[in-house]
Amino acid sequence: MADWFALYTRSRNEKKVHAELTVRGIESFLPLQKTLKQWSDRKKWVEEPLIRSYVFVRITEKEYFDVLNTPGAVRFVFFEGKAARIPDWQIKALRYFIDTGMEVEVTDQRLETGDKVLITRGPFRDMPAELIEIRGKRKVVLRIENIGYSILLTISPGNLKKI
Repeated sequence: MADWFALYTRSRNEKKVHAELTVRGIESFLPLQKTLKQWSDRKKWVEEPLIRSYVFVRITEKEYFDVLNTPGAVRFVFFEGKAARIPDWQIKALRYFIDTGMEVEVTDQRLETGDKVLITRGPFRDMPAELIEIRGKRKVVLRIENIGYSILLTISPGNLKKI
């Protein structure tokens, strides 16, 4: 029986690995999201991996080493000494978010109330702050001590870096 696994790839090799696996007849899933990129002379919509350096594969034990021998593949993601199986419902949920065009933001950063953070984008860029409150996925309340007031910023937690 085939199960889903997360395959870690070399940086910026996700599309190549996905294409190679598809050519080999191995079921793989690379969640891509359209983002608007700004260059000095133009803007362009590009498809980028939602989760950098990861491709999801549905394989049997027999295909395990074939997948690892794919150019650009590094290793499987392990949990408790074994390649971590990913439940079908999680892959279906990920596909649903991508297919509906919903804006999805992925971060491995865990922010908690009281954390000292650095704002990485916007008019307050490079300003240190204290995380006072998290209001859903899109709003955080930050205290910027330099001015002595709390400021409610509608800012994505992805624009914060834990100090």
